[in-house]
Parts: sequence; C-alpha cells; structure tokens
Amino acid sequence: MTTAIRRYPVLAAMCVGAAFMVLPFLIVTLNAFKSPAEYSANGPLSLPEGFYLDGLKDFWERVDFGQKLLNSVLISGAVALGAVVLSVLNAYAIGIGRIKGRPYVLAFFVLANMLPQEALVYPVYYLSKEAGLYDTRLSVIIVFTVIQAAFGTYLLSSVLGSFPREIIEAARIDGAGKWQILWRIVVPVSRPTIGVLLVFFFIWTWNEFLLPLVMLISNDNQTVSVALGVLQGQRLMDATMTNAAALLGVLPAIVFFLLFQRTLTRGIAVGAVK
Repeated sequence: MTTAIRRYPVLAAMCVGAAFMVLPFLIVTLNAFKSPAEYSANGPLSLPEGFYLDGLKDFWERVDFGQKLLNSVLISGAVALGAVVLSVLNAYAIGIGRIKGRPYVLAFFVLANMLPQEALVYPVYYLSKEAGLYDTRLSVIIVFTVIQAAFGTYLLSSVLGSFPREIIEAARIDGAGKWQILWRIVVPVSRPTIGVLLVFFFIWTWNEFLLPLVMLISNDNQTVSVALGVLQGQRLMDATMTNAAALLGVLPAIVFFLLFQRTLTRGIAVGAVK
C-alpha cells in the first residue's frame, strides 16, 4: 500500500479527500436513526442499535416537509431550465452572432455574477414589492434565473465563440435560418456543456438561503433550506432530529446529482478534450 501511495500520490490524496467529504454525511446518516437516549449514552460516533424513525417523522410533520420539498423542486427545476434557455440564447447572440462590444458585454455578465447577494437583497425586495410578486415562488424563480444565466452566458459564450464557422456557413447555404441553426446544430453539439449547467444550476439554487429567506416569508412558500434555518432558530430540537433534518435536506440534491452523474461526467470530459 505504501508503494502504491508513492507511485500515485495524486490518486491517494483524492481518495483521502473523498473520505473526508463522505465521513460527515455518514455520521449525519447514522445519528438520524438514533434515539435521543441512545445518542446521549453512546455519542455521535457509535453505530445505531436499531432504526429509530421518530426523529425523521417528527421533523417531517413539524415543518410540513412535503410542501417545502415541492417548493424547492419546483423553484430549482424552473430556475435550471429557464437559466439554461436564457444562457443559450444570450451565448448564441454573443458567441456566434458576434455582436458589437462583445468583450464589454461579457465583462458585464462577469461583474453581475460576482456581485454578492447581500447587495441584491434590498433592490430585489423593493422591485418585488412594487411588482406585486413579493412572497411568491415566481419572484425567486425570476431572480435566480437571471443570476444563474449570467454565469451560463459567460461560459457558453466562450464555448460558442470557438464554434466552427464552416458548419454554420454550410447550414446557411442549405437555407437554414438562425433559429434552425441554433436548435438543430448549435444546441446538439453543445449538449454536454448545457447538461453540466443544468445540473449545477439545480444544485446551486437548491442550496440558496439568503434571498429565499427574504423573499419567502409564508410557511407555504418556503424552501427546504429556509425551513431548516428558521426551524433551528425558533425551536429547540434534539441532536437526532437535527441530524434527521440535515439528512432530509441534503438527500434530494444528492439523488439528483447521482441521476445526472453521467451527464456531468460526459460534459466535463468533452470540455477537457476541447
């Protein structure tokens, strides 16, 4: 084993890093199925003697987790799809259309992506109030669609900027219009990168906390991350219920990532080859 570590130090370091990343999740999972008495007696690192499901059940009923889960899936899915479509349209105009002032436009998108969310809280809050969208899921969807599309536009513009011009010219000679070139040529070729953006946008939106906390004050509209933060700030929970809440909060995002793992791996591999 020592010889293998010496031969492949990078691989060994990656394995150690992966173990440290997985270990907290395993500890949370084990403690989510312990009773409070068992947790107090044996500590957080012991194996559960059985499957204690009351912590998961109590947390689910206390926060109406089913509704929170539906809100998070709806918001994250809508943002991912909307941001990808908007990114493709913007990048098509900037990367292939070659609009005037392209470097300045890309710099604007980079600047918009670098702004901290704390700087957006008051403007977004004020505009949503004026538009009558405050405390609605639509307001959060619009805001995060624009935020995520800023990054997606910058990334896709770089990809489409190196798109072979000969293919586009050949399509134009054959009589294809701009929309046909986009949806029949550009999008299929760029599908791996688009798939990566779709996965990232969903997970990033799922983990957002600050803006949903400000924009969604009704219990029926809150997301999973907001429900977890607000509950721990308002009510006292035992350690096992806290771990159950953390497990239920992160599990859907992990399932989504595993379902689209092949898409993510293919997109990264294609980008590395390019």
